[in-house]
Amino acid sequence: MALRAAALRVFPASKRAFSTSVPWRLALPSAGSDSEKISITLPEESFTMYKLDEKPDLTVDISKGELMDMYSKMTAIRRMEMAADGLYKAKKIRGFCHLCTGQEAVSVGMEAALSHDDNIITAYRCHGFTYVRGGSIKSILAELMGKYEGISKGKGGSMHMFSPSFYGGNGIVGAQVPLGAGIAFAQKYLGVHAATFALYGDGAANQGQVFEAFNMASLWDLPVVFVCENNKYGMGTSDKRSSASTEYYTRGDYIPGIKVNGMDVLAAYRACQWAKDYTASGKGPLVMEMTTYRYGGHSMSDPGTTYRTREEIQHMRSSSDPITHLKDILIECAVATEAELKTVDKDVRKFVDQVSKEAEASVDPDMKEFWTDIYAEGTEPDAIRGRVPSESHHYR
Repeated sequence: MALRAAALRVFPASKRAFSTSVPWRLALPSAGSDSEKISITLPEESFTMYKLDEKPDLTVDISKGELMDMYSKMTAIRRMEMAADGLYKAKKIRGFCHLCTGQEAVSVGMEAALSHDDNIITAYRCHGFTYVRGGSIKSILAELMGKYEGISKGKGGSMHMFSPSFYGGNGIVGAQVPLGAGIAFAQKYLGVHAATFALYGDGAANQGQVFEAFNMASLWDLPVVFVCENNKYGMGTSDKRSSASTEYYTRGDYIPGIKVNGMDVLAAYRACQWAKDYTASGKGPLVMEMTTYRYGGHSMSDPGTTYRTREEIQHMRSSSDPITHLKDILIECAVATEAELKTVDKDVRKFVDQVSKEAEASVDPDMKEFWTDIYAEGTEPDAIRGRVPSESHHYR
């Protein structure tokens, strides 16, 4: 029952998308067996280093409660993305919609390693990051449907979601990487002892602005970890067809790098712990490659089977699924029984189904919302021009 209670606390049924007046990181019980620490040894191949003599410790000491938190969050993200898939096919979500099914270990492992002082910025496959950074599942699904209770009031959609210490959700390929360097610059300028994780996909790895950001970050020893989520395909193009070098963790050249098994949430957790300590201590930037895999297409408009075989997808599901992998660890280490985990799965499914219906029933944004959230309050110009004079808006 304690494990089930710990898992259920991952799904607060709050009406707000998130709250900045109370701690938004999800807490677990600190008493009883949930706080008991266990040691798990990661496989030797979990990390590959570039221009670094040191590497993360393969022994992970972690509490049972933290492990259950990881399992619950990955399961919640998987179920949320399945709900989004169904809503899109029912034409209740329109436009772009990029799902992270299969890649849950990256966001969950990273979040477990960070504090609220650390920042994350990513590309358009951002639903999981929005959730672990404090956004509610209801607010994310409502945003996808363009509802006022969405995390961006229905104005951002799939690619523009934000929560505390999370800078999006960015729709322009690679553009978030120099923004991440800028966030890290601000941290260093203000004397904040923390790190920024700037994520991009293998499809953005050849962008010139990525290498410009590398250069400035190295010049100024910025506390930034450039994370390439390598899911093997940039849209419908294999990384081997698009990149002369697919060793993305080495492509910082003068910046040290690390390659991580991004299908293992504990490897992601340990690597991000280590990377945060490295960069925040003043050693400068890192390039991290998270090797992962998306089960679906690039977006909902892509079936995902014209450039790879169904057998390849099924092989990855059966051999490398991050949720199944953690489930096996939980059972083997006697953290939870299979029956208890099935109960968690059932509770997650019930919760996501419930908030999905609530999100669908919420209202559309009022027309006045067209003119909000453009300027910081008090800095608005006299007027904003519309397409035609009748659409212009006057603030004063």
